[in-house]
Amino acid sequence: MLNETEQKIKRAHKQKLLALMALLLAPVVISYALHYSDYRPGTINYGELIEMEDFEGNAVNQVDNTIFRSRDIHGKWTMLMVDSGDCNEYCDQKLYKMRQVRLVQNKEMHRVKRLWLIDDNVTIDSSLLEKYEGTIFVNAKDSDFLESLKPTESQRLYIYLVDPIGNVMMRFPENADPSEMVDDLKRLLHVSQLEH
Repeated sequence: MLNETEQKIKRAHKQKLLALMALLLAPVVISYALHYSDYRPGTINYGELIEMEDFEGNAVNQVDNTIFRSRDIHGKWTMLMVDSGDCNEYCDQKLYKMRQVRLVQNKEMHRVKRLWLIDDNVTIDSSLLEKYEGTIFVNAKDSDFLESLKPTESQRLYIYLVDPIGNVMMRFPENADPSEMVDDLKRLLHVSQLEH
């Protein structure tokens, strides 16, 4: 028969074994519980993550009449917008926000491009070329580019983000807050190692 000390040791070993088993099983039990309770954690991003869509095609650059291809922006994060060449106040606000969000990235701004898909091929006012220098102005009417931005009927509302490998992956809401856009882009630039 075991003496009292040996019984205490045996009991302590059993407790340690049970505690170890509980620790090993806890993540599995918790994951099943979260799955079946339909728990979805919140996100820290401001922009809406959308189902990734390849941003592919070609169109004509309005400034110099050259062919613009999707590969021209590969390796960079690209903010893009869709609007008429008759740029109204909301269109101008989007262009302004894209410019400012890029500028705030400071030493990382060389990793960000700006693209305006002109969906009616109307020639833009020359003052916009100067005001938003560095933006790529592309005549995109009937191009494949517009097909990759869903839903097509509300494309003019958003500013989209294309990742460095050419996927449309996020869109910022109508009347987006530039400071929130800055935070999202800073986070992506910080974690991204995809640029070549």
